[in-house]
Amino acid sequence: MADIISGANLSDEDAVALVELMFFAYRDFVADPDGILEGLGFGRAHHRVLHFVGRDPGMTVAQLLDILRITKQSLSRVLKDLIEKGYIYQKAGEEDRRQRLLHLSEKGEALWKDLAAPQMRRFRRAMTELEQGNAQLYRALLLQMINPENREAADAWISRARRKAP
Repeated sequence: MADIISGANLSDEDAVALVELMFFAYRDFVADPDGILEGLGFGRAHHRVLHFVGRDPGMTVAQLLDILRITKQSLSRVLKDLIEKGYIYQKAGEEDRRQRLLHLSEKGEALWKDLAAPQMRRFRRAMTELEQGNAQLYRALLLQMINPENREAADAWISRARRKAP
């Protein structure tokens, strides 16, 4: 394979190769959690909700909608599943009782950790196989993949997330 990381002036062939690598990486990145979720009757939307609620306990439904960029109807269906099966619970906001603040139950916390573990192992293995010091370069690359108008918010969210790891 050609050196596809050749700088800002990527040829079309190199850019397409990067796109393909992203597809393959994502396929394998979600495969382990998908297997766990399938056994529970859940899908990737459930995984994303568990992840972000786990990272930011007490987040509002509005905050979650803003992160996931899905419809209220889609989130409602997923939240209903997770609440009914005891993975997430809601509390009313202290200042605004109309707010629904989302939290993982103990069962949700355990599932969140089970889903994250193989993905964290995958990143650790990949970074171990790369030269030391490249973690910040790859973090910067992924950040640059986010639409320019959304980068700052994504970076700020990651920086302020209350938890370090599942």
